[in-house]
Amino acid sequence: MSAKPDLGTFASFGMGVTPEEASAIEALGYGAVWVAGSPPAELDWVEPVLAQTSALKLATGIVNIWTARPEAVAASFHRIEKAYPGRFLLGVGVGHPEADAQFTKPLTALNSYLDVLDEHDVPTDRRVLAALGPQVLQLSARRSAGAHPVLVTPEHTARARELMGPDAFLAPAVPVVPTTDVEQARAVGRKMLELYLGLSNYLNNWKRLGFVGDDITRPGSDRLVDSLVVYGTPDTIASRLKEHLDAGADHVPIQLVTSPANVVPTLADLAGPLGLG
Repeated sequence: MSAKPDLGTFASFGMGVTPEEASAIEALGYGAVWVAGSPPAELDWVEPVLAQTSALKLATGIVNIWTARPEAVAASFHRIEKAYPGRFLLGVGVGHPEADAQFTKPLTALNSYLDVLDEHDVPTDRRVLAALGPQVLQLSARRSAGAHPVLVTPEHTARARELMGPDAFLAPAVPVVPTTDVEQARAVGRKMLELYLGLSNYLNNWKRLGFVGDDITRPGSDRLVDSLVVYGTPDTIASRLKEHLDAGADHVPIQLVTSPANVVPTLADLAGPLGLG
């Protein structure tokens, strides 16, 4: 297997990033920015961010296989790679059955998508898969650099590492609410989780982790929120994020659940406790 992608230990994860924000995030010592959502295949927002930074990596979390044609995604990958060698990681995934009308036989569809990326010479070690369940986690280790799970516990990270083996890249994204107010953190966390409490792939994954009944019924139990959403002082947050590293993660994207204006200042507050700089 090829070497794991090197995105540093911690990254920012969000719905978008401006070139100026990316430059500030890089200066704080973070190795990468993950951009969430289902971006169009052209990925034309990538180069302006990479142009404003010197070594920061950019990753998609994720390109949706139902809405972005693999041929076009491959062309975008090679365009970005030519301009900024080694600085872009392609994250792809199947999305959610409730959100994609064409969602059928997702494992078959994902394999077919990867076949096209292979045909167009997108390197295995420069792509990762959104993965929660055992089958896709194992597929991610076979046909990509590894996995990018979302809304998981350190226990899931440990199970994923066992399933994927030591050589696969594992990058669980972790939501963080920057407050020490427990009730406020739970309220913000519940609002963020509301959508996911209606998505079967997340519900099934939480069931595998032992959450049942009221835990995964809207609005979600305190136990679920406290297990998935990190909050507290910067030192407490850093300690909880590092639990994923201890469980086998290589890299932890931090999903700050806060106002856009507060993202970079909060990342600055966390940089010291995380050992960055």
